[in-house]
Amino acid sequence: MRGLLVHEWIEPVGGAERVLDAMAAEYPDADLFGLWNDAPGRYLGRQVIESALARTPLRGRKALAVPVLPALWSRGLRHLGPYDWALVSSHLFAHQARVPGVDPTQQFTYVHTPARYLWNPELDARGASAVARMAGPLLRTVDRRRARGLCNVAANSRFVQQRIRDSWGVDAVVIHPPVGVERLTAVEDWATALDDCDRTLLESLPEGFLLGASRFVPYKRLDVVIQAGRASGRPVVLAGDGPDLERLQDLAEASGADVRIVVRPSDALLAALLQRAAVYVFPPIEDFGIMPVEAMALGTPVVVNASGGACDSAEAGRSGIVLDDFADATLRSAVDQAVELDAADCRERAEAFSTARFQREIAAWTGIRSASHV
Repeated sequence: MRGLLVHEWIEPVGGAERVLDAMAAEYPDADLFGLWNDAPGRYLGRQVIESALARTPLRGRKALAVPVLPALWSRGLRHLGPYDWALVSSHLFAHQARVPGVDPTQQFTYVHTPARYLWNPELDARGASAVARMAGPLLRTVDRRRARGLCNVAANSRFVQQRIRDSWGVDAVVIHPPVGVERLTAVEDWATALDDCDRTLLESLPEGFLLGASRFVPYKRLDVVIQAGRASGRPVVLAGDGPDLERLQDLAEASGADVRIVVRPSDALLAALLQRAAVYVFPPIEDFGIMPVEAMALGTPVVVNASGGACDSAEAGRSGIVLDDFADATLRSAVDQAVELDAADCRERAEAFSTARFQREIAAWTGIRSASHV
């Protein structure tokens, strides 16, 4: 049977791209389609089809392209196929895709999130723009109507499952996304995988530090990681990069806590930081949250927000602590409890989110067997 994998747009890096990678590995004979492909070497030997939008000045200009996307998804794939089945990865409007030749019962839609700035602008600052507020009512009407025509929908967390129900009035099963647990656990001690420069940096860090690692943007709430360090009397390491760097540096200096900032760590150094941290602190409201699982895979307990998808992965009292608020006393207690959790329990919990598990669940949900497995 001829199949098509549909993705919003293909980036060089990203959590949604990890999901597409796992789908592509499970179905090696399927073609791929995206609005544009900014990682041309990612799927060598595969047919990766771009939309007509990729040949216009709107390529890559996501916000400006939004008004034309519903029409493109509903009619822009007519030149393709025909196909027997389609597996769609959606975090904006890709779920509206209509794939030629595919019976609706054979189109499967994996939803990372309904468009945040349409349905939950409190979670996405882009929803506060004048254009978003003006176009929002019409786009929501179209989005809901087309989503209700879907037969098979999966959400990446219980949090997103509820948002799908609230936004679209559609029921979804939960299939948690793949996390590279296998890659992380293949190295017993990530410090041994570092070059001399990274190893020197790692060894310069204080013992028992709390780690916050993500893009440096306000909604990631890395200020709470600094607050947790101050409240618990523990040093803090922040790893990442982004436009919030200068503000975080100012907050760190004013906090009185011992805060070290590691800018743009290599993959190996980030793994070593996750492995060596006493606790990984993850305060944002995320659709799922891959980083807490990566920390647990390396034996590190986590502290996560009770709001959002991260509480799906952290097993409260066993591999992490789940918080309803970030008051100083709450953070201090959470850190004290988290450091006592067993590393083996953390690693065992992370195994439930492996790539192999994701591929098995996708195959069971769709009922489509890969040609390589026949």
